[in-house]
Amino acid sequence: MQPATTHLRSRPIAAGQLRAFEAVARHLNFRAASEELALTQSAVSRQIQSLETDVGVSLFLRHTRAVELTSAGAQLLRALVPSLERIDSAVRMIRQSAGRKSVTISTWASFASMWLIPRLEAFQSENPDIDIRIDATDVSVDLETADVDLALRYAVPSQVPKQAQRLFGEQLTPVVSPWLLQSGPRLQNAQDLARFALIEASDAHRTQHMEWLSWQRWFDTQKLIRFEPKRWLYFNYAHQITQAALTGQGVALVRTPLIAESLSSGALVEPFPQLRLDSPLAYWLIVGPRNAARPEVLAFCDWLQAQAAKTREVIGETLHTEENSVCTTNKALGMV
Repeated sequence: MQPATTHLRSRPIAAGQLRAFEAVARHLNFRAASEELALTQSAVSRQIQSLETDVGVSLFLRHTRAVELTSAGAQLLRALVPSLERIDSAVRMIRQSAGRKSVTISTWASFASMWLIPRLEAFQSENPDIDIRIDATDVSVDLETADVDLALRYAVPSQVPKQAQRLFGEQLTPVVSPWLLQSGPRLQNAQDLARFALIEASDAHRTQHMEWLSWQRWFDTQKLIRFEPKRWLYFNYAHQITQAALTGQGVALVRTPLIAESLSSGALVEPFPQLRLDSPLAYWLIVGPRNAARPEVLAFCDWLQAQAAKTREVIGETLHTEENSVCTTNKALGMV
């Protein structure tokens, strides 16, 4: 006798069922998934049941208060998530091309507030038809799938992709408000720092490479005897450190590219310019491969390079000749 033949369904899976499945799998909760999808819980449950019927196996184990994926459900989820991300990314690009031109930049909050935003008015004046959106986050985004055109990052060279463009490096230097120098103790040499509160990054001693931002590193490199200052002030973000120095709360160890304008205007004073400390960290531009050829992205990229050149000039840095521009490379490849 011949074994019975199993007839598997061959019709395509409905897109709504897949969206419902992904939401339930992500939340592991039918109620949360239904709220996200703006559907009733029973409607989501029916979509999952219909999907399981079409697939031919159970995708969830249903318990009294929770659900969990079966092995088949986990297999489907692994294939589904990147596919949905690519679809959503393609739709975003289509919508962008059909509507207003825009550029989305991912960067961290301190760089956005201290370097990028103060310069944006110049770009918007030159390009009034291009909208700018800044996504301030410390988390690196995947430019292959995220709704982001380019990223500005702060890292050592080994932590950025090969196509990243180095905008500028940095040095670390103590700075202080001029009115604190006038009203407070004298600050004629490094040992006089013991009379002041010292301000630094709170995570400098806990994060790889970030120890370069610490007073301890500065003292060790300058071969100075360490001491306990009047008090310590710690902040999470560079703009908080700079603000504390501007308001006369102490002497801050800061990154030169972020406070160049404050030094030029006299809002901050550099008491020991001869004791600057070179940092291994640098500032990078990374352009998403999906968006590198869009004219508005190229325009912003070119403007960003010009602004970076001004910063290099202010801090006294010459860009390495072997490091090519991402945008220039794109033009050479005929992408514009």
